[in-house]
Amino acid sequence: MSMRRGDGRIAFAYLAPALLVLVGLMGYPIYQLVLISLFDYGQEQVSGGAPLTFLGLGNYTTLLADARFWAVLGQTVAFAAVCVVGTLLVGTALAVLASRVRTWARMTLFLAALGAWATPAVAGSTIWLFLFDANFGFVNEVLGTTGFSWTYDKWVAFGLVAAQVIWCSFPFVMVTLYAGIKAIPGEVLEAAALDGASTAKTATSVMLPLLRPLLIVVTIQSIIWDFKVFTQIYIMTSGGGIAGRNLVLNVYAYQQAFAASEYGLGASIGVVTTVLLLVVTAAYLRALRRSGEAL
Repeated sequence: MSMRRGDGRIAFAYLAPALLVLVGLMGYPIYQLVLISLFDYGQEQVSGGAPLTFLGLGNYTTLLADARFWAVLGQTVAFAAVCVVGTLLVGTALAVLASRVRTWARMTLFLAALGAWATPAVAGSTIWLFLFDANFGFVNEVLGTTGFSWTYDKWVAFGLVAAQVIWCSFPFVMVTLYAGIKAIPGEVLEAAALDGASTAKTATSVMLPLLRPLLIVVTIQSIIWDFKVFTQIYIMTSGGGIAGRNLVLNVYAYQQAFAASEYGLGASIGVVTTVLLLVVTAAYLRALRRSGEAL
């Protein structure tokens, strides 16, 4: 049942302070990002050696005509998709496991997940690089593959970074879905069992529909996080891999803006990334509206 107009106004009044804070913190930076993307803004303009030249949509035209941009965009989408699917699978499996084990085992699992969640991206990426070091890494010692470089091959490097992203992202999915599983009334599950439903049937026909709103939240949130990954790629592939083979959009924007001193072009990549994430957010809100969780 849809909410009444008065209820919507009350909800907006509660959300207004948070909205003002978001506008204050993000509105001006986004405005500056869009503004810079409309100019020929390089090192000479930064140092004051040359005047700004208004290009309008020139940077965007250059960007959209660049075959490398489309290749990087494809890599970013594929990389984010792998990370999202992996995060959901690992997080969901561990949420189900946490709902079935004893208290001490569940607390141990949650503490381990909290450690992964709380580890800064820089520290986590550095630790993973050390574990997978070609000559001194623990993983190569165990596997007997000393000397093997996990970051030399393009796809192996992407897989290593994806594993690290999944490792630091699954706790959010696990805790959220665990709370959803525990909130399912026991009577519903007992009724399904009395009706002769198997465990798989109960999971797909009873639990999954009840968890759908939470699954939408964690999926869209994971897409947003994984689509804008920067730190892990930059650190673990030394700035994008050999000859830029492991670039994603954020790292590509950084290279254009700070390595090539094309700040206008780098800003245009940031604007395109922001627009793509806004589209994902709109899809998220649409999904919530259909599920009855929003107006």
